Amino acid sequence: MTTVDLRTMGEAFAVHLTEALDQDPRVALVLAAISRDLFDRPLRDYPDRVVNVGIREQAMIGVAGGLALTGFRPVVHTYGPFLVERPYEQIKLDLGHQDVGAVLVSVGASYDNPAMGRTHQAAADVALFDTLPGWTVHVPGHPDEVGPLLAGAIAGDDRVYLRLSARSNSRPQPVTGEFVPLKHGSLGAVLAIGPTLDTVLAASEGLDVSVLYTPTIRPFDSAGLRAAVDSAAPNVLVVEPYLRGTSAAQVADALADVPHRQRSVGVRRDLEVRAYGTPEQHDEIHGLDAAGIAKTLRELLGY
Repeated sequence: MTTVDLRTMGEAFAVHLTEALDQDPRVALVLAAISRDLFDRPLRDYPDRVVNVGIREQAMIGVAGGLALTGFRPVVHTYGPFLVERPYEQIKLDLGHQDVGAVLVSVGASYDNPAMGRTHQAAADVALFDTLPGWTVHVPGHPDEVGPLLAGAIAGDDRVYLRLSARSNSRPQPVTGEFVPLKHGSLGAVLAIGPTLDTVLAASEGLDVSVLYTPTIRPFDSAGLRAAVDSAAPNVLVVEPYLRGTSAAQVADALADVPHRQRSVGVRRDLEVRAYGTPEQHDEIHGLDAAGIAKTLRELLGY
């Protein structure tokens, strides 16, 4: 495993996947033009296992399904809307209905690059995977979390979505598949998903709440949430860097027999942001900045 200091999740993905291609003849990569320059050597060295289909995203998923059916472990990579929204039917049929696995790796997150416009934004991606059975969803919060999550995904045969972002926390956290408690309090629990952690910690400073972190949101760690709620007031705030309320049903199921209050902070469902701006300006609009998260948290706690 590489020890190179990787500054972005995209760089980490390219380095670790190239290592996987070098070491495991079962691994194949399917690209749709995006990030092609990060894989110049694999494209040259493994022409039978690295395929660039160009801007043909539906075909990209179909190719991955075919590779999986013939024994390969396909990794599929492009921008989120072109990986999830545009070929949704192919994901449903060519992977899910055929019951074959693949690792889908997106970049762009919800609005990492607003200058590219709405075509390159996909805040509903994780919610879409909730409509299909059998998917694991990883949302790393730091480049150092990408390697172990990718390695675990490649080692299996199931269906995995790895959502990369250009934004990250200041330091990596353990990758366990469970909620990692980083702060303990008595008034409620805040779930910080992926790259929201630093902002959540800033927003909750001085408040008597627990903060739980995870880069793996599906399957949902119901036991971890239940343990946190059992030792505190049953108030739950989920801070998710995609469509607001995506995990509301999972929280409700985990606490089905516990009277509780829950709120979500994420990309708003009631607003189409047509301005370009910066990611930080989009955070403010959606209440995903520290001030917005603190406001929602204080309202939940009755401050």
